[in-house]
Amino acid sequence: MIQSTDSQLGKILVEMGRIDPDMIDAAMRDAHKSNESLDKIVVKMGMCEEDDVLEALANQLHLPYRRLTEITPDEQAMKLVTAEVADHYKVIPVELKSGILHLATSKPQDMYMIDDLRRHLGVELEIVVASKAEIEKAYNRLYGIGRAVMDQLDKEIDVSDMESSLSLSDNIDIDEMAADATIVKFVNQLIQEAVRDRATDIHVEPMEKELRIRYRIDGMLYEASIPPAIKKFQAAIISRVKIMADLNIAERRLPQDGKIKIRRGDKEFDLRVATVPTPYGESIAIRILSRSSELSTFESLGFTEEQKSLMRGMIAKPYGILFVTGPTGSGKSTTLYSALTEINSVDRKILTIEDPIEYRVPGCTQIQVNSSIGLTFARILRTTLRLDPDVIMVGETRDTETAKITIQTAMTGHLVFSTLHTNDACGAFTRLQDMGVAPFLIASSVEGVLAQRLVRVLCPSCKQPTEVEADLIRQVNMTREDASKLTFYRQAGCENCRYTGYAGRTAIKEIVKVNEGVRRKIVAHASASEIKGDAMKRGMKPIRFDGWEKIRTGVTTPEEVLRVTMEDEFNDEFAAGEDDAAPQEAATGQADE
Repeated sequence: MIQSTDSQLGKILVEMGRIDPDMIDAAMRDAHKSNESLDKIVVKMGMCEEDDVLEALANQLHLPYRRLTEITPDEQAMKLVTAEVADHYKVIPVELKSGILHLATSKPQDMYMIDDLRRHLGVELEIVVASKAEIEKAYNRLYGIGRAVMDQLDKEIDVSDMESSLSLSDNIDIDEMAADATIVKFVNQLIQEAVRDRATDIHVEPMEKELRIRYRIDGMLYEASIPPAIKKFQAAIISRVKIMADLNIAERRLPQDGKIKIRRGDKEFDLRVATVPTPYGESIAIRILSRSSELSTFESLGFTEEQKSLMRGMIAKPYGILFVTGPTGSGKSTTLYSALTEINSVDRKILTIEDPIEYRVPGCTQIQVNSSIGLTFARILRTTLRLDPDVIMVGETRDTETAKITIQTAMTGHLVFSTLHTNDACGAFTRLQDMGVAPFLIASSVEGVLAQRLVRVLCPSCKQPTEVEADLIRQVNMTREDASKLTFYRQAGCENCRYTGYAGRTAIKEIVKVNEGVRRKIVAHASASEIKGDAMKRGMKPIRFDGWEKIRTGVTTPEEVLRVTMEDEFNDEFAAGEDDAAPQEAATGQADE
């Protein structure tokens, strides 16, 4: 009987064009040997996706296959199927119509489960087939993350006792409660949801009447869908995170830092946890760093051919400094790692000083800063020269001492990479002067500066052509004639991008190569704007120019470029009128004087 059912399922998969007939025969033989069903075998062997199998299974059982992304909450159905029931059976109530409950499941052949639900709910069921992933997403959207956990805690714990515990009384042991299976499950679900949605940060923020949890995805914050009752369990949730990060859970008055290591599938992640006291409890920020990510290259970071040529010329130098500038979270470290990847070879000793070590680079000696024991950037830099390095990466030049030692290191014949916090590339020169570095040392040691910002990339699945307003055309320094020749796109929103219209980010950049003209300006104590003006005359292209290239190729939108760059940047730098050439035709490179 099982073989007959498998044979019918295999036939449907072949007819749907999802699998080759020869592959089905091999899968059938494997299923017979292992005594497993065909639907599990074809997914396990990677012959087709789970969605394909479920669609074929629905066809075989004469049941509807439904996408759950657009279903609207049916209050009557959700009252019947509580969050606890939905979580336990992994089902979603679609609608209650004429006394019949339409119920989505990824296990339509499990008759024991369906009969159990029919008895428990006391209504007639109409089964709908949906994938596990869609059921999980629909659950979080309809009920909120961890709603079943909250309901279970509500039953087990008296609310008045919980409110007392929030004022740090001894009625309930918060530490003991933080280890409770329900709290553990809720925190795990929060982290799992963040990792699945490609979030880089989780923010747990106590407010007066609520506990707000937000995810940062592609640089923007989005509020997580959580049940309102979560505020009652705030202290236990925060204690659980602190236990995971090996922090002092009794200390609630001082900021603390810790880390958590987790695994999801075959991927490993480091979570950096920071706590700070607020009037309504401790606020927590969790930075998510993937240890399994492949190192980026100039190509994957969106460098143009000209930018790659400039960068490769600077990192091929035997000594000097390359600075990467930009605000926090603009991808500076990722760019430096890509530069290290370019020059990483057996005949070079590369040493990095980082806080924290974000990526493991094979073949490089990487040192973790630990300020609590005095192991600072400056102290490590003083000792690294004894290790005979050829290239040194300093995670951040954040103080005068580090800046001066970094300059001295470059002057002694080493190639140095580092980051600075400045608004643009030319601001790095004045920033170093403000930190007490002599202008002649800056001019003789710095080879180049790259400034960058991250813009969100349009989702390829849902981006749509659009018309662009004249004001936006002017702000990115396009003429109407240029704009009429191009197709602009706007964000629409779909399931693949969580209805944001964007999926992933790319960098827009400006690169200043330090030539004789720039050196003279630095030594003469010129301002950042004067240095920038001179560099642009010699071919330096400002950051919005690179943004324009990303707009022109349909990678992002004008609004996104304007969001991350200075508002009046182009207006002051270019005086292009309606009939002038577009900026991409104005300059082709940075010539040495």
